[in-house]
Amino acid sequence: MTHPSTSTAAGRIRPRERDAIIASLRAGMVPRVGQQHIQVGRAAEVQAAVRDIDRIADGGAGCRFVIGEYGSGKTFFLHLVRSVALERRLVTVHADLSPDRRLHAASGQARGLYAELMSSLATRARPDGTALASVVERFVTGALREAADAGADPAGAIRARLASLTEMTGGYDFAAVVGAYWRGYDSGDEQLRADAVRWLRGEFTSRVDARTALGVRTIVDDSSFYDHLRLMARFVLLAGFDGLLVCLDEMVNLYKITGSAARNANYEQLLRIVNDTAQGGAEHIGFLFGGTPEFLLDPRRGLFSYPALASRLVPNRFAGPDRIDHSGPVIRLGNLTPEDVFVLLTRLRHVFAAGDPSRYLLPDEALTAYMAHCSARLGDAYFRTPRETIRSFLDLLAMLEQHPELHWSALIGKLEIAAAGDEDDELASFQL
Repeated sequence: MTHPSTSTAAGRIRPRERDAIIASLRAGMVPRVGQQHIQVGRAAEVQAAVRDIDRIADGGAGCRFVIGEYGSGKTFFLHLVRSVALERRLVTVHADLSPDRRLHAASGQARGLYAELMSSLATRARPDGTALASVVERFVTGALREAADAGADPAGAIRARLASLTEMTGGYDFAAVVGAYWRGYDSGDEQLRADAVRWLRGEFTSRVDARTALGVRTIVDDSSFYDHLRLMARFVLLAGFDGLLVCLDEMVNLYKITGSAARNANYEQLLRIVNDTAQGGAEHIGFLFGGTPEFLLDPRRGLFSYPALASRLVPNRFAGPDRIDHSGPVIRLGNLTPEDVFVLLTRLRHVFAAGDPSRYLLPDEALTAYMAHCSARLGDAYFRTPRETIRSFLDLLAMLEQHPELHWSALIGKLEIAAAGDEDDELASFQL
């Protein structure tokens, strides 16, 4: 096998960033920082997602289902696309579905999902989330600046900018809450501002409490989940951003709903999103859903059990293993290649050495020997689920760092690697 170049980006890696990457990967989690240091492959899939981002910024909408086996790359792919979206001046929100967080429910699970999404709201200036209050403040200060330039009344300028929201479902109260934030901003009433942000985050559970605090009759509830995402997309546009990207992972939790009526109600909500984004009913908003092949294909409980969704998500009949269509609604993440794994190991070695080639603990031939050992132990799973391969490699580097008298060949020969299974482990979705 001819290996690609093992050269890495110039420059050292900050110790704090290096430690965060290594600690996350060794714990079986996707790192939240430094993703550029370990990203390899997936060029066509990333380009397809970037085209979606450009379309969202241009006023369109998008909806993609990122489908892959456990370990094939869903979670990291979603993280990577979100980071690209932030660089392209989009606002992003993300959450994992769970039994307590669904797209449709009658007992608060959809509102809970919305609240989780809003708590993760991120901008380029605040990529770690908790950016909702800053987005609202940016909207208000922008409106005040326009009013000052035009010599207009500030309150009137804010009402004028919010007028487009009132045309949308639930938009009147949404605009009223933003107006309440402005009043708190203008009068120094911190409680009013905090209550407005709480409402926008979906944290009010009582209409009576919302009316007392803000004078509005509605709250974000299970029935208005998608409507409020559309409102938020329009609002971030008014605040000076280019759109909203919504990333929802662990969609398999919908597949696991035992009651067919509840499961189909969630699929109906998905169908509404698919139709709205495909037919031009939504603007400046995109969705990425991460799930397993069973979630998509199972004819009894998966998306293909719902005929309307099955007809919309059917693959291109002219595509094949050597002719992949990346323009459809489903992005399939296939197996890794040996070249991908080799490049990944070189980058992990580079990160472990904090970007200093003189501190590499392994030569290239050790990487090849390690890959051969993993392939012999795990077989095809080695290409499908890199979690244990990555964790064991970092364990190997840790031992060599702490015990320089050891030789890598002796350690590799004794290495036992467990095959990855269906686990609740972030690194099971590590993207390559």
